[in-house]
Amino acid sequence: MKIKNIAMTLAAAGLVFSAQASIAGSTLDSVKKKGVVSCGVSTGLAGFSQKDEKGQWSGLDVDVCRSVAAAVLGDASKVQYKPLTAKERFTALQSGEIDILSRNTTWTHTRDTSLGLNFAGVIYYDGAGFMVNKKLGVSSATELNGANACIQAGTSTELAISDYFRENKMEYKAVTFDTSDQTRAGFESGRCDFLVSDQSQLYALRIGLKNPAGAIVLPEVISKEPLGPVVRQNDDEWFNVVKWVVNASIEGEYQGVTSANAAEMKAKGNPGQKRLLGSEGDLGEKLGLPADWAYQVITQVGNYAESFERNVGQGSPLKIARGLNAQWNKGGILYSPAMR
Repeated sequence: MKIKNIAMTLAAAGLVFSAQASIAGSTLDSVKKKGVVSCGVSTGLAGFSQKDEKGQWSGLDVDVCRSVAAAVLGDASKVQYKPLTAKERFTALQSGEIDILSRNTTWTHTRDTSLGLNFAGVIYYDGAGFMVNKKLGVSSATELNGANACIQAGTSTELAISDYFRENKMEYKAVTFDTSDQTRAGFESGRCDFLVSDQSQLYALRIGLKNPAGAIVLPEVISKEPLGPVVRQNDDEWFNVVKWVVNASIEGEYQGVTSANAAEMKAKGNPGQKRLLGSEGDLGEKLGLPADWAYQVITQVGNYAESFERNVGQGSPLKIARGLNAQWNKGGILYSPAMR
């Protein structure tokens, strides 16, 4: 039988194999065996994933990697970081090069249904916006007809800006770059009139300009950009681990459990706090993790509020307000499913 006919026969029987299928269902065991979480991050974005002069990574996305390592391995430092461009990120995850992608990535229908990937939650609710040079004299995106736009290739922003300009019967010329640093450099050198990206990135990119005060972020927010970590499909065990690690950080803030008081709450807290921290119930067992998995996340990395404030909030150079990323009972939409 010819190879082509064999392939057709296997396909008809539902027996098509792929690189992804060969690694599916084994991530948790693999991580435990190798003793490290391989985490895909950005090539450098202040507040989200950035490496300092000592080679240490930090940021909101990095804290997801660290939290998963704390939950699974008991040590938040057991992470191997893989810097990836927007165009590289999904291939690296699909191929098994990384265990988790935590890289300011928008959860979209197409990505969730056609790439063999699962989004494990939202850690930052964002939206695309515009940054312009003050000298341009523009106060609204509606004044940008015919302008040149600096855009990072391979991002959901490309479709968002296309939709916005079509809807408003305007035109623009796209000038694309592979990395956020290149996009910022293009804007700063005058290759384009404005830079379009998620608003969180705009604040991060602006502080990296030689003259941050010379650039302004326009008021328009033109899209919904829920950002969160991503894993491969067909591995529900690992999907559940990453998903509930994210939820544990959010629930920790809601329950009032912090890195400073977690030990006390584990011993003397209310039933919800004790379940979260593992002194009651069997949440860890159901995930294939130690009973104190969430306790390790919060004591080593902090709850969501601690991570947010340290990386992008008032304790950081970005000083971004919580806004939509506040807890649901404090004016935002941040919400964890019940941990019981």
